[in-house]
Amino acid sequence: MNKKLQTVLSKIGKTYKEDSSFSHFIFSLIAILLAFAIGALLIKISGFSVIKAYSSLWDGAFGNMYSFSQTLLNTIPLIFTGLAVAIGFKAGLFNIGGEGQMIVGAFVSAIVAISLKSLPGIVLIPTALLAGGFAGSAWSFIPGYLKTKTGAHEVVTSIMMNYVGTLGASYLLLKYFKEDGPIPQTEFIPEAARLTELIEYSRLTTAIFVAIVVVVITDIFFKKTKLGYKMQVVGENPSAAEYAGINSNRMMLFSMQMSGFVAGLAGSTIVMGVLHRFITNFSPGYGFTGIAVAVLGRNKPIGVLFAALLFGALQTGGLTMQLFAKIPMDLMVVIQGLVILFVAAPVLIKKMLRQ
Repeated sequence: MNKKLQTVLSKIGKTYKEDSSFSHFIFSLIAILLAFAIGALLIKISGFSVIKAYSSLWDGAFGNMYSFSQTLLNTIPLIFTGLAVAIGFKAGLFNIGGEGQMIVGAFVSAIVAISLKSLPGIVLIPTALLAGGFAGSAWSFIPGYLKTKTGAHEVVTSIMMNYVGTLGASYLLLKYFKEDGPIPQTEFIPEAARLTELIEYSRLTTAIFVAIVVVVITDIFFKKTKLGYKMQVVGENPSAAEYAGINSNRMMLFSMQMSGFVAGLAGSTIVMGVLHRFITNFSPGYGFTGIAVAVLGRNKPIGVLFAALLFGALQTGGLTMQLFAKIPMDLMVVIQGLVILFVAAPVLIKKMLRQ
């Protein structure tokens, strides 16, 4: 290995080892506890019972096997979209186009599954999954290419591509693939293309295992491979990367496409595991929530996994809290925002701890 590259990589490795120290976990935990404490204060001020609110939240998210399955169901797309954002951040890119990449992936996955319905499930399922992933990757190539060739900021181009992807998929659906009826949706994908349901009537499928496998592979990629280290070098210091002989533009473009691939998988698993067809406007904003998940997970794959679980629990438990404790769902949104605020501002947490 080139000596300059080896020196830079070893420094980056040391930096990331220190960055993954136990103190960061403590700060994230404190941020979550502070957010819930302030949330409790707001609930009390609003005239509701804090105990009833949080007990309903817990029961709704983890109270029984069905509740837990719904938490995991809401967690799955957030794992993918959070991981997509984190991958971009590793190379110093802010991929805010996960929503569009996910929708394009979902659309292509559905069309591939319908078009290849004669294939057996053992072939059709991975084919449809990969089709969605590569569709998301192709969609992310555009802002990545513009970034590396013209310097166009990826935040601007990727967020514009969200609209193009969403409206483009809707147009193609209405023009060529719409099922008869008032709802803009495709026909059902074949049974052979559907992911296996783990708990009856829960809609929780083997997509959870796909998500975990992707997290593990991504973690290994960044910790154990030279390509992963190169991406992190570019994210830490592009000038140092160029000095070490790394093609920064190539690494950024690859990072953007890898990010889009994971976002596309989010769409594939929704189509193949939950909806069993493509429906316009199916996403409540998974791509944008993924940004918060990546921030809370500190752009680490394992951290993203647990951050997605937290947000999935807040979403599932928040509905139960709203139903039984009569707490407005807006308060859950406030708590989520406070978690992000405290995690994104670790200096604030440190100052509070010193006082």
